Amino acid sequence: MRALILGASGGIGRALVSALRGRGEVIGLSRSDHGLEVTDEGSVAAALGRLEPGFDLVIVATGALVLGGVGPEKSLRAVTAEGLASQFAVNAVGPALVMKHALRLMPRDRVSRLAVLSARVGSIGDNALGGWYGYRAAKAALNQFVRTAAIEARRTHPQSVFVCLHPGTVETGLAPDLRAGHPAVSAEVAAGNLLRVLEGLGPEATGGFYDWKGEVVPW
Repeated sequence: MRALILGASGGIGRALVSALRGRGEVIGLSRSDHGLEVTDEGSVAAALGRLEPGFDLVIVATGALVLGGVGPEKSLRAVTAEGLASQFAVNAVGPALVMKHALRLMPRDRVSRLAVLSARVGSIGDNALGGWYGYRAAKAALNQFVRTAAIEARRTHPQSVFVCLHPGTVETGLAPDLRAGHPAVSAEVAAGNLLRVLEGLGPEATGGFYDWKGEVVPW
């Protein structure tokens, strides 16, 4: 198996690379180690353009909740154009650019999987608390990008699986004061959960949104 992890220097990304070692070839790319800037299409095109096709698994583990030292908005009064633009750039536009350039790396003649780390708070149907405007909206947009890309990818890669994954609350993913009391798991446990879910998803699941247990998350 050949695997490609984007965001490999982050907590979950690093754990995914570690978990996949020994299963085949695994390549990890990140901004800190390789200069990959997912919000810059030139950077994405250059990084992925150097790779040969044939990846059975691509995972986009990039994303951020706190940007420029600013955390999620608690009310409409805290919403700013700059904050929203930053959230969309990192959490939606970046992964969309990766999908654009990663499709050519996926085989057409066998099952291949591309997963993007989303978040349950990006679910419109599951939003009962409000707040976190930019992050919620960016993740909702990301889900739509993945859903739409899955439809297009099936035309050329009929066995492809494009999915959004909610990893749960991870110790490295949120500052303790933003976890709202939710129990957190280690990045290693989260990576293991995500890989188990992915291994159980076939082409019929493409375009879906799943949590770390493999359960469908409402849009």
